[in-house]
Amino acid sequence: MANVVVVGAQWGDEGKGKIVDWLSERADVIARFQGGHNAGHTLVIDGKVYKLSLLPSGIVRPGKLSVIGNGVVLDPWHLVEEIAKLRADGVDISPESLMIAENAVLILPLHGELDRARESQNSVAKIGTTGRGIGPAYEDKVGRRAIRVADLADEATLALRVDRLMVHHDALRRGLGIEPVDREALLAQLREIAPQVLPYAKPVWKVMNEMRKAGKRILFEGAQGALLDIDFGTYPYVTSSNVIAGQAATGTGIGPGAIGFVLGIVKAYTTRVGEGPFPAELQDADGERLGERGREFGTVTGRKRRCGWFDAVLVRQTCATSGVSGIALTKLDVLDGFETLKICVGYELDGERLDHLPIAADQQARCTPIFEELEGWSESTAGARSWADLPGAAVKYVRRIEELIQCPVALLSTSPERDDTILVTDPFED
Repeated sequence: MANVVVVGAQWGDEGKGKIVDWLSERADVIARFQGGHNAGHTLVIDGKVYKLSLLPSGIVRPGKLSVIGNGVVLDPWHLVEEIAKLRADGVDISPESLMIAENAVLILPLHGELDRARESQNSVAKIGTTGRGIGPAYEDKVGRRAIRVADLADEATLALRVDRLMVHHDALRRGLGIEPVDREALLAQLREIAPQVLPYAKPVWKVMNEMRKAGKRILFEGAQGALLDIDFGTYPYVTSSNVIAGQAATGTGIGPGAIGFVLGIVKAYTTRVGEGPFPAELQDADGERLGERGREFGTVTGRKRRCGWFDAVLVRQTCATSGVSGIALTKLDVLDGFETLKICVGYELDGERLDHLPIAADQQARCTPIFEELEGWSESTAGARSWADLPGAAVKYVRRIEELIQCPVALLSTSPERDDTILVTDPFED
């Protein structure tokens, strides 16, 4: 029996929410291991839509333990708000169903203010941040001046942490023309929110290891996508954390030996939100059609996503850096009705053919895609639940993707409904 890590294998928005929900029904523990509340998940369960951005997808499933690991940066006010919204929808949330790592770093109002001020004043090149303070919170974490969940339990420690934080942030704020931090107001906000967060605080590393030894099934849920990884993504247009599968161990305090199967979520075409290189991007009628049919707007930000053909080069890279065992291919139905489809199979840079995206930003910007054309299909794939339900051309498209990315398809999703899924390989039983 394998514990499963789910990672996005493109730039995010691949449809992880549905797949994680589909898997979480059979898991005992569902753990978020990185990112913050900038990671949107849309779940459709029995016709009811749930939109999550911080809480693990398993939270809507009774009898499951949902975990927010130490690799996540936590906005406590957003946490309380999201819990309240789900409770209003009839979801039972308690310290028995939700656990937060004591050593998770907090996102404070000053982090969001700094994030937005930087982005608005950056005349060189905007990163495309959501402005929610995720990046500045991670900066404070590695700068060893962050406030962590456990600090909320001790007034003296909390005051010292705030003072240390202010020394750094007030200097930054002066440079950006922002008023200094109101120390007393911040402390008052933290004292007020503390009783609403602390009941969920636990030594996640200890509980997770106990669960593993007891033979419980653990599902590790990643946010964003591997192409936004701080090390292996299209830097600097990336998120502020490691997104690849190895972070599942570091971000929860469980050893890498606990990971049995890595499932990469891959959209049947490519999308990206915000700034940064996108070699296979379409700025024509086909791109508009993909966006309209796929409803390509961000769950959290509402921003329109850039669309393009499937990029096998990038997915092959992310399958390698995350050690992907198999992919879940989503949104195949969006391609229904295209007479001709294209797949990016390589790049041309200064007259040379490349089989990977180079690291240097200037080279990434100059890469042009090399496309391979495939026959499309006119029949509908929406709702297909077996290979026999798919048009022959759709099967050929999927098989060609497998060849190009050098990784098999484990699941195939054909609509937002959780049961519209073709299972090839069971990740939990691999």
